[in-house]
Formats: sequence, C-alpha cells, structure tokens
Amino acid sequence: MGAPADFTFEDIDGHRTAVLSGDWTARGMVDAGERLVGALDGSDAVDLDLTNLTRCDTAGAYAIIRAADGRVTAGHIKASSQTERLLKLVGDAVQVEPEAAPPRRGFQALLERVGRGVYGLGDDLYSTLAFLGHLLVAIGRCIAKPSRIRWAPVFSLAERAGLDAIPIVATTTFFIGAVVALLGANLLTQFGAQVFAVELVSISVLREFNILITAILLAGRSASSFAAEIGSMKMNQEIDAMQVMGVDPYEALVLPRFTALLITIPLLTFVATLAGLAGGIAVTWAVLDLSPGFFLQRMNDSVGVQHFWIGMSKAPVMAMVIAAIGCRQGMEVGNDVESLGRRVTSAVVQAIFAIIAIDAIFALVYMEIDV
Repeated sequence: MGAPADFTFEDIDGHRTAVLSGDWTARGMVDAGERLVGALDGSDAVDLDLTNLTRCDTAGAYAIIRAADGRVTAGHIKASSQTERLLKLVGDAVQVEPEAAPPRRGFQALLERVGRGVYGLGDDLYSTLAFLGHLLVAIGRCIAKPSRIRWAPVFSLAERAGLDAIPIVATTTFFIGAVVALLGANLLTQFGAQVFAVELVSISVLREFNILITAILLAGRSASSFAAEIGSMKMNQEIDAMQVMGVDPYEALVLPRFTALLITIPLLTFVATLAGLAGGIAVTWAVLDLSPGFFLQRMNDSVGVQHFWIGMSKAPVMAMVIAAIGCRQGMEVGNDVESLGRRVTSAVVQAIFAIIAIDAIFALVYMEIDV
C-alpha cells in the first residue's frame, strides 16, 4: 500500500492551487476527502493539481469531484490523461438523473405476475427433478455399498424427529379423537344411533387423522428444521467445502434425513392411532356411557384392521415428501438471511399442501378400489 491520501496548498503562477498526493482510493483516503471539502469551503477559485497522485479509484474521484463542485472549473484541473478519464466517467455518472419506473397498468401488471408465476413454477419443477436425480444417485450408491450409509446421523435425526415429537403428536391426536367423538355423540344421539360413534371415531382415526395430523406436525417441525439446517450450512459455504473434500452432500445430509423420517413416521403414526382412539374412548365413556371394552369389541367386529393398514400405507409416502421438500428448500438457500427465511417458510407451506393433496389422492384411489 502506498502513501495515504493528503493535500497541500501552494501558490503556483499566482493561483491558489490544491496539490493532491498519495493514494486517493477507498482504502487510502480515510478522511482526506472530508478534509479537502472543509479546506475548499468558502473558496471562490482554486486550481487542482493531481499529477502527484499515486493511485486513484472511483471513490477517490468522487471525493475530488464533490470537493471541487462549484469551486474549481474544468480548465483549472491539472491531471494525467488516465485520471482525467476517470474523473469524467465518475462525473457523468453522478450527474445522471434516476429515471422513474414507468407506471404499470393493472392488466399489464397482472399478466406480468402470471408470467413470473409460470416461469417460477417451471423453474421449481426443474429444480425438483434435479434434486430427485441427485438423491436417486446417492441412494443407488448406498444400495451398492451399504457401508456408505451414515448410521450415526440417521439415529440422531430419528431421535429428534421421532422420540422428541411423541408428546405433541400424542396430545394433538388425543384431542382430535375426543372432538370427533364428541361431535359424533351429539349428532347421532338425535337419531338414537349413538352407538355408531364407535365406527365414526375408529374409521376417522385409523384411516385419516392418525397419519394426517402426524404428517402436518412433522411438516412444521422436521421440514422447517431440515431447511434451516441445510440452508445455514449453504450460507456458511460448508456444503461447498464438503464438495471440495469429495463428500457428496446428498449422501451426507439428505439421505440420512430421508432414512430417519422413513423410520419415525410409521412409528409416530402408530402412536397417534393409539392416542386418537384413547381420546375417542374417553369421550364415549364419559358422554355415552359406552365402556372401553364395548368400544374395542365393536371396533374389532365392525371396523376391522383394514382401515389401520390403509392409514399406515400412507406413512412412507408422507415421510419421503416431507424430507424431500425440506431438504430441497435447504439446498436452494442463497447467501443471505432473507433467502433462508423464505426457503424455510416455503418448506413448511409446500409440505403441508403436498400432504393434504396426497391424502386426497389416496382417498380417491382407495375409493375406486373399494377399500
């Protein structure tokens, strides 16, 4: 680094002249620009001698132009051709007036928004397919060589996503089962068919609410957690460092989260089933005076086990969707905190939307095959 920016005043050919020296750059100026403005303040006519400048960049040129504004005319600046070009370039840029954005009409703005949305949807679809391709390659490698699977993070993530979620899942489904039983009891009592509250609670909990509530809760817990964890690593360039070291981030970060949710969501669904039925049993016993033994016996006789397996069959699909959306949004995080916040929000919203849509598809399919 050269000498710091400085200036002196000399009397050259009868003219008061400010002689600048040193590095008039962003790093070399420090407060030289402010001092020059103060020194020239109140002066009517001053010449500038820039021939002794060691270096000058756009920051230095802007400081010189700001100090000379209204005090130095263009003909009274002595500088090299390179410095003159830089001063002219910065001076022209300073004088450019910002152009106001043309007002957008309502229909034009609507079309623009629709176009951006369609483009964003296509880009999102392309990113999803690329993510799935990377993930399938990582799965193929681990199937070909099982020793590549990182079991330690799998069990750690399974504990966080599974065991730690048992209280909230059980509590929520217990109250859902209780509410369904209470509504059924109030409605069916009017028709003298209160005993059918057992079928209402059993089918709704075994077939729908167990997996639906579990998946929605894990979409809020795990999908957001996965997106935030991977996104923060992306922001800190840890994923880039992994790739430089030859570690596949899909194999090290995404696959363990997939495996953890594939293990935990069926178990949590089973816990949710028990909790939901317990809530229904508690309400029917308290409101309709139907004993738990009668509830279980009628559920076994009238409902059967097929509804339980229908609900459990959705669990692996929900697990893959939640893990895929959370990890993909984490991989799409940019280098700023705002991007991280957007991606975490998108992970939760997209996961919940996908869960409800997939559940509706399952319901249509099972209705068509009459199960």
